[in-house]
Amino acid sequence: MTTYTTRNEVPIHEKWNLTDLYPDRTHWDEDYNLVERLTNTLKEYDGNIKNGLTLFQFLKQQEELSFHLNKLYAYAMLSVDEDTREAKSQALLDRVKHLGVKVSAATSFFMPFLLSLEEETLKSYIKSEDGLKYFEEDLLESFRYKAHVLSKEQEEVLSQLGEALSAPSNTYGMINNADIKFGEVTKENGEKVELTRGMYSKLIEDEDREKRKEAYKAYYQPYLHLKNSIASTLSAAIKNNVTMARIRKYPSALEKALFGDNVPKEVYENLIKATKNNIDAMHEYTKIRKDKLQLDELRQYDLNVPLVSGVKQEISYVEAYNIMCKALAPLGEDYINTLKEFKDARYIDVRETPGKRSGAYNLGVYGVHPFILLNHQDDLDSLFTLAHECGHGVHSKLSSQHQPQISARYSIFVAEVASTVNEVLLINYLLNNESNSEIRKHLLNHFIDQFKGTFFTQVMFAEFEMKTHEMAEKGIPLNAEVFNEVYENLFREYNGDAIVFDEEVKYGWSRIPHFYRPFYVYKYATGFASAIHLATKILEGEQETLTSYLEFLKSGSSDYPLDLLKKTGVDLTTSDPIDRSLNKFRELVKEFSTL
Repeated sequence: MTTYTTRNEVPIHEKWNLTDLYPDRTHWDEDYNLVERLTNTLKEYDGNIKNGLTLFQFLKQQEELSFHLNKLYAYAMLSVDEDTREAKSQALLDRVKHLGVKVSAATSFFMPFLLSLEEETLKSYIKSEDGLKYFEEDLLESFRYKAHVLSKEQEEVLSQLGEALSAPSNTYGMINNADIKFGEVTKENGEKVELTRGMYSKLIEDEDREKRKEAYKAYYQPYLHLKNSIASTLSAAIKNNVTMARIRKYPSALEKALFGDNVPKEVYENLIKATKNNIDAMHEYTKIRKDKLQLDELRQYDLNVPLVSGVKQEISYVEAYNIMCKALAPLGEDYINTLKEFKDARYIDVRETPGKRSGAYNLGVYGVHPFILLNHQDDLDSLFTLAHECGHGVHSKLSSQHQPQISARYSIFVAEVASTVNEVLLINYLLNNESNSEIRKHLLNHFIDQFKGTFFTQVMFAEFEMKTHEMAEKGIPLNAEVFNEVYENLFREYNGDAIVFDEEVKYGWSRIPHFYRPFYVYKYATGFASAIHLATKILEGEQETLTSYLEFLKSGSSDYPLDLLKKTGVDLTTSDPIDRSLNKFRELVKEFSTL
């Protein structure tokens, strides 16, 4: 595996091309000034929208502003993520965040104004102005929020609080990405070096148990050291969610989070309930792991090591890309050509470098193209991450191509379907094209662990969020001890009694960035369940499912997420997709056990 000490060492074709957004920062400044002017223009509409024409003019200019503001934000965020230590990039991001608050304040009058109208008055405006047909669906959808929108003055105050309310998330981001210092691990030559996240992802899977333990202790060291600071940021984030839900008259923070997608809370609760009803298969797998590793005591740092030894594969980035394209061939030639464009046109930032944001993501920018961040490690996990993020990327590109700006951005609820279909197709391809029995066992084990991470772990996280928010709603103080207790109890419940707990286990909550995006992680599990259904049908050659799935990828937010999925044959208002995916997990564990 190639290790780079600076970003300049990375080959140009393995770095994304931010000049697709702006040729230079002078052009960024020009767009910034344009957005400032448009912000002032929009503010002048306060009290001056009297008919269909002025309503249309406001909405058209607001959409233009949104287009440019999104580009400004994307450029600044991507620049920061290249190196989170770079002060100039951070200053750029701070500027655009401040601008976003000004935009929010300038337009905060609009929703209260809109909802002060009688529905018949709004419909008469739409009838009188042809241009409003484009905005009609969104305008009428806004009436669903009527009970949750405050007065004009109150909305303006809330918009001014935007930066303050995002402070817990921003503070955690800086702690977790820029400031955190992991403990040291021992290299092959005996030299001590500071652990990186990329190194950790490899060492925690190492067949040498002492190396795993050392990496595990080094990884958790700063989280234990900073437990009170991180607990403070998480507690503040949760309290913000609860307070905003109350201010906006939602029954709970959970229901506020689900409202935008029009998802009933029963979908969330049924996911947790169905998972717990089938948790015995997960406990069985934990026992198999302990037996297979021949351990007297199974610990958390034993949960990621592959159970089939001696078959660890090194897969270069180029090789990974080729494998992915072959695996996703069932999705059709157009899909594969889009993937090839991603690589050739430099939509992807591939390598881990010092200061670069950890993990992986896709950022779709309307009118430009998707940008994908990776920290590729030349292993099987990285191959799956590539396929996962490219699933998001193609979803972004197709939605942007086939939807107008107003409905191009898809909901996070459906996002994980596109990424996970790719992962299921990938594991199927790898299993079907591997004759070596040991490697086949290794792949099957990998898929079970993938299933565990994408489904069971995310449901556990979802329940952690639900419980801690319920505690905050009851006025129970939240601190490191409380988070520890909730997390440890859930970890035991989901993983079974075969594990002996180290001190670090209960601090798992402190390292999860997704907890700062409330009630987000459950969508990984619902997406995974949906993807199991769709990928299975596609592999069985069901043309109708393939056609409806490709249409789904082009649909953006043209309908509510649950309804978009229903068009593909997946109904998440029932427990059927969840039960089906859990039955699949049970089958995988049984097959692996017999092998």
